[in-house]
Amino acid sequence: MDDTDQDPADAFEISAPHRALLDQVLDKWSLEVLNELCERPARFSELRRAIPSVTQKSLTATLRRLERNGIVTRVVLDTRPVAVEYRITALGKTLRPPVDVLLEWAARHMPRIEEARRGFDDEEADRSHLR
Repeated sequence: MDDTDQDPADAFEISAPHRALLDQVLDKWSLEVLNELCERPARFSELRRAIPSVTQKSLTATLRRLERNGIVTRVVLDTRPVAVEYRITALGKTLRPPVDVLLEWAARHMPRIEEARRGFDDEEADRSHLR
């Protein structure tokens, strides 16, 4: 079998709920937040400083999605004034190994991917000159 052949026993289907979940927990900001929270719990302002390119609105939406999916928990601290801390859940910690595998795959294959991108972009540029 080559890389494109697939044994029907190994076939899998990506259903709408699976696709929605993966979109929500593997997007750009979610991965950044998870990376930070895997190291230690953090307050919102700490996350903003650790991920300076994220907007307040995007970080809020990301944290809410992760919390809704059980990946992150929001803990109200008994302080004056009241503070909130975000922590990764046990379920969230189980995401680390598969994400690490994907990142390793990307690092290993990035030269081939960049080569393919350059070839595609060159062909697109050639096509646009013909129009």
